[in-house]
Amino acid sequence: MTLTKPARAKHRSAEITHDPQRAPARAMLMAMGITQQDMEKPFVAIANLASDVTPCNVHLDRFAQGVKEGIRAADGVPFQFGTITVSDGISMGTEGMKTSLVSREVIADSIELVTFGERMDGLVTIAGCDKNMPGCMMAIARLNVPAIFMYGGSIMPGQHNGRDVNIQDVFEAVGAYAKGDVTYEELKELECVACPGEGSCAGLFTANTMSTAIEVMGMSLPGDASIPAIDPRKLGEARDAGRTLMRLLEADVRPRDIMTKQAFENAITVAVAMGGSTNIVLHLLAIAREAEVPLSIDDFERISQNTPYIADMKPAGRYVMADLSRYGGIALVMKRLLQAGLLHGDAMTVTGRTLAQNLEGISVIEDQPVITQVDTPRSPTGGLAILRGNLAPDGAVIKVAGHQERVYRGPARVFDQEPAAFRAIQRGEIKAGDIVIIRYEGPKGGPGMQEMLAVTAAIVGQGLGDDVALVTDGRFSGASHGPMVGHVAPEAAVGGPIALLREGDEITLDIPARQLNVRLTEEELTDRRAAWQPLPPNYATGALAKYAKLASSASEGAVTR
Repeated sequence: MTLTKPARAKHRSAEITHDPQRAPARAMLMAMGITQQDMEKPFVAIANLASDVTPCNVHLDRFAQGVKEGIRAADGVPFQFGTITVSDGISMGTEGMKTSLVSREVIADSIELVTFGERMDGLVTIAGCDKNMPGCMMAIARLNVPAIFMYGGSIMPGQHNGRDVNIQDVFEAVGAYAKGDVTYEELKELECVACPGEGSCAGLFTANTMSTAIEVMGMSLPGDASIPAIDPRKLGEARDAGRTLMRLLEADVRPRDIMTKQAFENAITVAVAMGGSTNIVLHLLAIAREAEVPLSIDDFERISQNTPYIADMKPAGRYVMADLSRYGGIALVMKRLLQAGLLHGDAMTVTGRTLAQNLEGISVIEDQPVITQVDTPRSPTGGLAILRGNLAPDGAVIKVAGHQERVYRGPARVFDQEPAAFRAIQRGEIKAGDIVIIRYEGPKGGPGMQEMLAVTAAIVGQGLGDDVALVTDGRFSGASHGPMVGHVAPEAAVGGPIALLREGDEITLDIPARQLNVRLTEEELTDRRAAWQPLPPNYATGALAKYAKLASSASEGAVTR
């Protein structure tokens, strides 16, 4: 058989399929069942993040099969490969949690290496857990070959004593158990029913915040973010994703054609309107860097100040993503924000239509309890804020949903790393009015900026959620709520002001003014800085040590350089 001129869509794979010198490569492909006819077709990589380490990803194989079917039906050749996942919820509170953010970089690198190295023409990524999604999107932005993202969907809520429960309730019950408000038997009963099956965490935590951002950005199919994992529509969506990828290839539409500054602004707008996870700041900064889009933490504050908070969703509200799905999903939020002139409706999406055009074809239920009208919001400003001040000169992030007008002032309770703080909280040593400082948990110091849901949930579980502020150079789970300030930059490990604090220093967290300060003069800070010595690194070898050496500031997305 004589190979014809390669199709336009074979912009990379033709190097292997149409060069006489690549006969050995073709021989290896045929060993896997690839035919001579297949050599004429585009090659599409499917990065399938299925694994047995988390309910977020345990079911993804069936979606990968659906994507394959869609690609084959549209005359493409699918090639599936896997990459890693670290479950935040399972590693939370252990030393293993330090690997979570590091896994984002490994996921991005591994997808890039396989797709680039095997000369794939297009890419579909299928993911579920928190760092899966930004890792996939970083790779998609880097590679800039026609691509589409698919989310595995969220878990359904569990049932306990006649009410919906989820993993957030279990973490908070641990704090209540330590205080004596919950028995061990009650805690055990809750843990057995909170997670009834496959899917990512139910509330608007990091996974659902990121899936929302990606759909709004136009890089996944409409409805992708909010359809539950067990919903039969998901398998149909998988097939559609494969067919859509082939259309993107034929039209040569690349991710950076879609992931514009307007697309990022749309994603931020919806996230802050819904009270999404603080982690979206880290992740969108990282994705934007790979897409070569100028985005800074100041963009989040600018947009949040002009965006109403309109969602009653956990962790600060009452509902989960499966509830929102019943009323139209993320489209319901986008329609209301678009009608208010708060979204760029002309932003392009993977469907080949604009965001506004996609929304025209989606029916939503207006009379529902989850999303308010824009002119009657839960708060006139968004659910995230960027703080500055002498304690965070390069910025810090807070989820302000429910606390927009609060000012906290109190003595610093200073802890070097999370375990010491958690033990103090469990022993009842933290009192109302305290400002808990957890430092040396930043990108370099942790390393890896581990999430601190165990700490924040313990505070909430002890009834101190509105009375104790927490400030850290680490980060929080999307399930955290209350006055929790993370991503303080510069971090302690590089001598940031948080490293200079002492027990009892007066800290002021002024949310309305967007300020985070310690009552010290510049001269006092300078004297303390001169006496400061860095702590020895927690890890001298391995992946954590490598990340610590390469990681940038949280204010830049904590990406590796």
